[in-house]
Amino acid sequence: MTSLTLAYPESTIHEATAATIIRVLEANDIEPEIVTGPKQALADLLRKGEIDIYVAAWLPDEDSDLLGTGITQLGRLFQPEACCCISDENSPLTSLSDLAQAGQGITRTIVTPQSLARRMEQVLHTYNLAEAGFTLDVLPDEEALARHNAALGAEQPSLLPLFQPCFLFHQGGLRILNDPHKAMGGEMEATLLLRDGLRDELETDLVDELDELMLSAKIISAMDYAMRVEGMSADEAAEAWQRGKLLPR
Repeated sequence: MTSLTLAYPESTIHEATAATIIRVLEANDIEPEIVTGPKQALADLLRKGEIDIYVAAWLPDEDSDLLGTGITQLGRLFQPEACCCISDENSPLTSLSDLAQAGQGITRTIVTPQSLARRMEQVLHTYNLAEAGFTLDVLPDEEALARHNAALGAEQPSLLPLFQPCFLFHQGGLRILNDPHKAMGGEMEATLLLRDGLRDELETDLVDELDELMLSAKIISAMDYAMRVEGMSADEAAEAWQRGKLLPR
């Protein structure tokens, strides 16, 4: 069995994405050696040719710094999105443009994951939210997600800055607010990054299969939920998706 090195950052979203790629590799008689760690450390290894496949770069907004000479993009797995939600799917609010004029029924402190702090600062500026009394409470991503999860059951609605995919979208109870001025950023694509020369070393059928693999934010959100809430491993969640057991038909 051929081996190669596959890397992904330390997050359940990237672990879930990687699990789907690992199953494709194993089905093609390739045994991947798994490497995880901080994104910057993995980027250095990729540039040095010490990582064969990186799963997965979110381009262009989040991970353009991972690109380098000879590194090849492969596939369009799904479309990640940075968005601002409200923790009430029945709220009359539909757009970030409405918030400055909204009444006091919504919490003015916006718990914000560190990874979305820059985008949310832009939201406050673009939609005049600071003048309306909104402030950011920036926390480590996992702590912010726990606070968001708790907010879904609270009586007073909150704003929830989130990357999609995320288990909270599968869990439900929130609404994505329109962002007419694109303060949260534009559309992204999740893609594999291959070290210099790897594409030519792989079998054409495998390259085509990876290039044509179609996931979705909905699928990865469901896998994230299965891992975080239902206790599945990433491989178990990937198998459940492949067998059609993860999402309702």
